[in-house]
Amino acid sequence: MTIEAAGAGALLAILRTGQARTRTELMQLTGLARSTVTQRLDALLDQDWIVPTGDAISSGGRPAVSFAFNAKARIVLAADLGATHARLAVTDLTTHVLAERSRDRDITEGPEQVLDWLVQEFESLLTEAGHTLADVCGVGIGLPGPVEHSTGHPVNPPIMPGWDGFDVPGWLEPRLGAPVLVDNDVNIMALGEHWAVSPEVEHLLFVKIGTGIGCGIITERRLHRGAQGAAGDIGHIQVTSAPDRICRCGNIGCLEAVAGGAAIADQLRALGEDTADGRDVVALVRAGNPGAIQMIRQAGRDIGDVLASLVNFFNPSTIVIGGDLSDAGEHLLAGVRELIYSRSLPLATQHLTIRVRQFGDRAGVIGASVMVIEHVLSPTAVDRSVAAD
Repeated sequence: MTIEAAGAGALLAILRTGQARTRTELMQLTGLARSTVTQRLDALLDQDWIVPTGDAISSGGRPAVSFAFNAKARIVLAADLGATHARLAVTDLTTHVLAERSRDRDITEGPEQVLDWLVQEFESLLTEAGHTLADVCGVGIGLPGPVEHSTGHPVNPPIMPGWDGFDVPGWLEPRLGAPVLVDNDVNIMALGEHWAVSPEVEHLLFVKIGTGIGCGIITERRLHRGAQGAAGDIGHIQVTSAPDRICRCGNIGCLEAVAGGAAIADQLRALGEDTADGRDVVALVRAGNPGAIQMIRQAGRDIGDVLASLVNFFNPSTIVIGGDLSDAGEHLLAGVRELIYSRSLPLATQHLTIRVRQFGDRAGVIGASVMVIEHVLSPTAVDRSVAAD
């Protein structure tokens, strides 16, 4: 690290990782003079980004004061908005959840009505957590459709009428008084699962199988969004098993139209079952319904057929299956594994792990919090914050 690069933000990043805890250790690691390190530590102390730990570290002389990242310095608001369901949370700067709730909410009600409700829910959660809007450093939102991450605008979302091009950050920021970051819901789920369960994995695919189907891509431990934020939209890859099935995107034979939760629910309903969505499908599978089990197994094969190509192309070490249909467990995984291992190259599957999500429904809000934390605590952002103080 060069002296020029080691601003207050860089020192905070070092303290967050635990690479150094004292002035002397920071001096040795960065090459900065003691006076410069002291000045930058004082700036971080003034903004509560760090705190003295009270642990005196001695190397034979006078004990040195140690410092630690202050996870309680600010709080984050996070929301994972699905097609018909929403989960919201207040977290600290390590994604520890301080308050959360889950609510049924239809995204088709439109942006202003849904976001107005979201603001009210956030304010209620803040009261529950013992905080106010003044404590919030950022807001993370996941939406069930394509999002241009750089602007936070949804782009032609097929199940979100009225949301296309809507300025979500521009609408929320004046009402919440903090920067707002928006991404596709599958991306934030991938972030959350990777952060909480598999941080050591460098290359991971998170496949959400719910009302629709999407894929979050982690490469070299970072989320890959693509040029316009459309990376991972596997739900609209054409599959050969249903060439005449019309998808809600307008195309024919999309994976989502064949193996998504809504598609399977429709097929079972046509057979006389009372299935409104993917959760009802899972309930039938758990009850041992032969038709539902057969359809879930075939859905796994269709999804595995698409993923086999991704395994050959991307060579991930881990594939995580999430979303409502993942609760069907081994019935779904068996179909996915069958096609991946039969269609992918042996070298690509030699050490491949395929598993269901381990962080459950909370992965989305944790990922939304991670998205904000990485933005707010980046060295550049911290340096700007310190300079503006």
